[in-house]
Amino acid sequence: MRVVSLVPSLTEAVARSVPGALVGVTDWCTHPADLDVARVGGTKNPKLDRVLALTPDLVIANEEENREPDLAALREAGVEVLVTEVRDVPQAFGELARVLTACGARTRPRWLDEAESAWQALPEPSYRPTAVVPIWRRPWMVLGRDTFAGDVLARLGVDHVYATHPERYPRILIDDLNAAAPDVVVLPDEPYRFTADDGPEAFPGLPCALVSGRHLTWYGPSLTEAPRLLTKALRAARR
Repeated sequence: MRVVSLVPSLTEAVARSVPGALVGVTDWCTHPADLDVARVGGTKNPKLDRVLALTPDLVIANEEENREPDLAALREAGVEVLVTEVRDVPQAFGELARVLTACGARTRPRWLDEAESAWQALPEPSYRPTAVVPIWRRPWMVLGRDTFAGDVLARLGVDHVYATHPERYPRILIDDLNAAAPDVVVLPDEPYRFTADDGPEAFPGLPCALVSGRHLTWYGPSLTEAPRLLTKALRAARR
């Protein structure tokens, strides 16, 4: 099986569970760090000629991360394309199992069982803080409705302010974000790389939690440790 992955989190899942299956990945596929396969460009602008030159048996993609015209072009060239849809944690586990089977996994990986157990064992929160979750600045964009990251936070007992917004990733003025007065501002390091020096200064007087974007937005082996590490970062910000 020769697989090209256009989704970083799926790249990590396949590399760990079906060694040797991947022949091409995007420039944004950073895990595992020692993955040595061809690079085919970005998730939004893959080099289709590079993908086709690898003669893949399967290309794995995601309906949010990848553009339909690119996927259609691959199909027209005779390549099988598996497109995932992940809007919540349970759906992530189902799609991961589907992808790994399609990529040739003969057994269900242990990490997938461990990840499901970690999320099923979450205690019922006694208090649910509110949050604003920027994913970009210039312009400011935040989590809105129906997002995987929003569901991750909800299951950890955090309600993000724009969960019922008509848009999935709305643009909101910074003055309005501050006026929402959330209990915490959650700043991931991707897709925009928020840091201690780039992000918190825009929210004076509000606690800010700098979190790993891989643990907040990726669906793969990182789901095993995501509940613990995200909870730790959120608690530290509100002390």
